[in-house]
Amino acid sequence: MFEKILIANRGEIAMRIQRACREMGIKTVAVYSQADAEAKYVKLADEAVCIGPAPSSKSYLNIPAIISAAEVTDAQAIHPGYGFLSENADFAERVEKSGFTFIGPRADTIRLMGDKVSAKEAMKKAGVPCVPGSDGALPNDPKKIIETAREISYPVIIKASGGGGGRGMRVVHTEAALLNSVSMTKNEAETAFGNPMVYMEKFLERPRHVEFQVLSDQHGNSIHLGNRDCSLQRRHQKVIEEAPAPGIPSRVSDKIAQRCADACKKINYRGAGTFEFLYENGKFFFIEMNTRLQVEHPVTELITGIDIVKEQIKIAYGEKLNYKQRHIEFKGHAIECRINAEDSFKFIPSPGLITRFHLPGGPGVRIDTHAYGGYTVPSHYDSMIGKLITFGISREDAIAKMQIALSEVFIDGINTNLDLHRDLLHDSAFKDGGMSIHYLEKKLGMKS
Repeated sequence: MFEKILIANRGEIAMRIQRACREMGIKTVAVYSQADAEAKYVKLADEAVCIGPAPSSKSYLNIPAIISAAEVTDAQAIHPGYGFLSENADFAERVEKSGFTFIGPRADTIRLMGDKVSAKEAMKKAGVPCVPGSDGALPNDPKKIIETAREISYPVIIKASGGGGGRGMRVVHTEAALLNSVSMTKNEAETAFGNPMVYMEKFLERPRHVEFQVLSDQHGNSIHLGNRDCSLQRRHQKVIEEAPAPGIPSRVSDKIAQRCADACKKINYRGAGTFEFLYENGKFFFIEMNTRLQVEHPVTELITGIDIVKEQIKIAYGEKLNYKQRHIEFKGHAIECRINAEDSFKFIPSPGLITRFHLPGGPGVRIDTHAYGGYTVPSHYDSMIGKLITFGISREDAIAKMQIALSEVFIDGINTNLDLHRDLLHDSAFKDGGMSIHYLEKKLGMKS
């Protein structure tokens, strides 16, 4: 097994990866910006290297600095976590060419699945159902664009091929608005992603966001770890996730899950990954694949008993999966609330000093966080400071545990979104399960 791993990330995920490494007897190297010098995972790492000033462009996105840190500490592998460089094919390639192991998929796989058009084409070939849409990128011919929209039928959504994080999308309800919307999305895509290519899909009115976790090694073995419901979103950013997705027949879910695992074999996938779908009227439609660890991976870990981070490390080292699909058992229900340093309803970021940090406990309660009393939340990065996860024998049990856990959390000195979570956990629609991706924004009176 690896003797030393460099963690090319920050925050709660750096802490999470570090814990897995320590349990496996692997030494860790923390890289950090000047703004994160006092972070807990920096203090607990076997070695720590400052890779630049606070802006992520000069630190956590600074590929030469990260490679240099691995070189000077004699690390053998680099774990990218999520966000930052985790789905950057050039980074994965540089890591491997520099003599280190990238704990994730191969660079060519990241490129294939990172482009939404090529990803959709690959999934069609693998037998994974996709949203009705254009065959590849939209042409420049206005007549063909109009014909494509008529064939799909309105409303349609224009998406940037290289997009992500909810950016580069535009819903079109009428033919009169179509060409201008395509032009605007192309310009936005060029500016945001350096790729003006866009494609068109049918816009589903009330879908749910359901995803499937997979693990695949380089020896041709692939399994799925069930599904997760991530429909409670605000501007395409997930707020609460749960596993398994409530109200979906197992025969329907199992069929798609197995297709995802089979697709991994066809694209020679290596590592942990997530297939994301829209689910409406009993049907699944593939939208994208995340070639990295997901923020919401803990809910899957709790219902399967499998440590996904450890599996990533073992797969990267070249080991075969220890599990066959028949060995995977799904037990109970898990719910995750993302705790952010932001106003609960205005969503204005709230960096600053945490003066009090009291977390809940008890059976079935898990906390993934890097924060503590006396910690200063930097203003330079994502506002998430932790995740609260509960596990119960049933969904009702998991909800009850989460309601109690949220009532026990006290974080002072900064604003958090805890009040939003407390409200949602008592919301009748949430208790019933099966809300669409538009539910939270409508509840908050927001426009998508």
